[in-house]
Amino acid sequence: MNLPLWQLGVPPNAWAVNQAIADITRPPLNPQPVILSTETKSLRLDLAKTAILVIDMQNDFCHPDGWLAHIGVDVTPARQPIKPLQNLLPELRVAGVPVIWLNWGNRPDLLNISAGLRHVYNPTGEGVGLGDPLPSNGAKVLMAGSWAAAVVDELKQLPEDIRVDKYRMSGFWDTPLDSILRNMGRTTLFFAGVNADQCVMATLQDANFLGYDCILVQDCTATTSPEYCWLATLYNVKQCFGFVTNSEAILKAING
Repeated sequence: MNLPLWQLGVPPNAWAVNQAIADITRPPLNPQPVILSTETKSLRLDLAKTAILVIDMQNDFCHPDGWLAHIGVDVTPARQPIKPLQNLLPELRVAGVPVIWLNWGNRPDLLNISAGLRHVYNPTGEGVGLGDPLPSNGAKVLMAGSWAAAVVDELKQLPEDIRVDKYRMSGFWDTPLDSILRNMGRTTLFFAGVNADQCVMATLQDANFLGYDCILVQDCTATTSPEYCWLATLYNVKQCFGFVTNSEAILKAING
């Protein structure tokens, strides 16, 4: 009598088991190859092995009542990715590409945040830094669960999306992001969000070092830094760490 097999794990890193057998062959995902134009080469990639990381599209970075605006930063550039992401993310979901929201969301006690890191965001010790309440609404800066750390209202998070809190500029540092991606068999990563030269770039670099294929989506990425920082980011991605494309090219590849 053949006993039924039960799945353990997340495909493609899944076993099929019962009392007598453990099938550890891990059946492959069905390929979804597409051709994507980038600024340097045409890529043949597999959507079944692809995910998009949307980094730090949060109120503290992108909302006029958020933290950056409070300290005098013009957040207008940080809002530029909203519209192209509104167009791109639904199409990626239909194509089966996971949307991963990678947001800065600290512990309430800040026990994993060093003095040096806190100094970056509150150099005098007298300002509004990590975990401090915003004077305008009392939301605590970049604290998980607060309005300050929430994704802007214009970008809808769906139940099937994946959420990962990060605690440094790199989303791979001290987070489960790498384990999640490897369990899902996702080796090609689109990068979107803010700031391009800081959290996006640090995460992309670490992804490259870990062996992921990295593609920066230019119009879905922005920075409040000076233009030379943006230009240097684009240069370094193309020169050292991966490829640069845009949302229109991705939509054309998916539909095409």
